[in-house]
Amino acid sequence: MRIVVIGGGAAGYFAAIHARTTDPTAEVFLFERTRTPLAKVRISGGGRCNVTHDERGSRRLAANYPRGERFLRKAFQQFAVNGTVEWFAARGVRLKTEKDGRMFPVSDRSSTIIEALQEAAARAGVRVRLGLPVTHIRAGPPFLTRITDAAHFSADRVIVATGGAPRASGLQWLQDLGVAIVPPVPSLFTLNLPEDGITALMGVTVDRVRLTISGTRIEATGPLLITHWGLSGPAALRLSAWGAIMLHERGYETEVRIDWTGGTKVGKVHSVIDALRSERSDKILRNCAPFGLPNRVWTYLVDRVRIRPGKRCGDLGRHDRDRLTEVLINDRHTMRGKTTFKEEFVTAGGVDLKHVDPHTMMSRTVPGLFFAGEVLDIDGITGGFNFQAAWTTGAIAGRHAVLS
Repeated sequence: MRIVVIGGGAAGYFAAIHARTTDPTAEVFLFERTRTPLAKVRISGGGRCNVTHDERGSRRLAANYPRGERFLRKAFQQFAVNGTVEWFAARGVRLKTEKDGRMFPVSDRSSTIIEALQEAAARAGVRVRLGLPVTHIRAGPPFLTRITDAAHFSADRVIVATGGAPRASGLQWLQDLGVAIVPPVPSLFTLNLPEDGITALMGVTVDRVRLTISGTRIEATGPLLITHWGLSGPAALRLSAWGAIMLHERGYETEVRIDWTGGTKVGKVHSVIDALRSERSDKILRNCAPFGLPNRVWTYLVDRVRIRPGKRCGDLGRHDRDRLTEVLINDRHTMRGKTTFKEEFVTAGGVDLKHVDPHTMMSRTVPGLFFAGEVLDIDGITGGFNFQAAWTTGAIAGRHAVLS
C-alpha cells in the first residue's frame, strides 16, 4: 500500500508516523511544499511550543473548540491529551504543566518537539520530500497526485494535512475533487482600537477580565494585555476565536465591552466601592485600586468617569459610585480592525465536518481520502488546543489510512 501525506506540519508528520507504525509494510510519502517543515511548531508559544493543554476529560477538552466540538468529542475517545503526553514521553520528551494548564516541553524549546517528530518519522521509514507542492488530486483509487506542474505520483490513500488557508481559493483543489468547504475566516487575532485612549496603557496586563461583543452573547474571560494598537492576551484571543465568524461579518468593526472585575455582580461592586469610602476615607481614590487592578488602569478608569484627580475615597457620592461601577463592569470600546497574533495564523473554516467520519478522518464522499489538522473546520482557543486537535486527527487519519 502506498500512502501520500500532503503537508509537513504537526498533523502531517503525526499522520505519516502513525500510518507507517500501524503498517510497516506500507509505503508512506510526506510531501511538504516548503523547505522548512514544522514551521508553525517552531514559532508556537514564543518558540517554546505549547504542545497541548492539561485537560484530561474529553467533553471538557472538546468544549475549548468554537468549531468542531461535537466532532472532536468522538475523536478524543481514540486519542487525546494522555495519548499525546505518552507518545512524546516514549520518545524521551517530558512535558511540564504551567499554572494555566498549558503544557510545554521541559526544555522550553520547540526544537525538542521538532527533533522528536523528525526522528520518529525517520525511524518509522517515512519518506519526506521537501519543496514539492501538491497542486492537484485525481480521485481514485488509485489516486493520482500532481507534484509541482510536471510530475505525477499515484497512491492508494491520500491524507491532506495542509493547514488552514487564508482564502477559499486556497482550497479550490479540494473542491474540484468534490470536497465540501466551509469558507475560511481568520481566528485567534488581537483587537485593534485605533485612536483609543486605552492604548496609552500599552504594556499593562490585567490578570482577569471578561470581554463581550456588544449585542451578542459571545464573551471570553482571562488575562488581558493592552498594546499600542489595542487588546491582546488570552481574553482577547479567545474572544476572537468564539466571535470569528461574526466579527468577519461585521468587517471587524464592532463595540467590545470590558468587565474589569472579571464578572463580579453589580451589588458586589457597590459593596467594594462602599468599603473604600468607609475604610479608606482619607486616601486619594487614585491610589486605592480595587479588584487587584494595576494602578495605571484604575487611574485611567477614574479619569474616564471624570472624577477629579485629588478626590478622597470618603468624598465619593452615590453618583460617583454608580459611574465607577458602570465603567468597571461595562467599559465600552470600538474595535476597528485586527492584527494576526504573532505569526500563528489560525483559521475558522475548511473541510466541512459533516462530510468527514470522526472515527477515521476519512471523507464520506471520496473514499480513501483522509484529513488531519487545520485543513478541517476545527479551531480551538489559545492554550495548546489547536496542536491537540492536530495530534488527535493526525493519529486517527494515519492509523485508519492503512486499516480502512
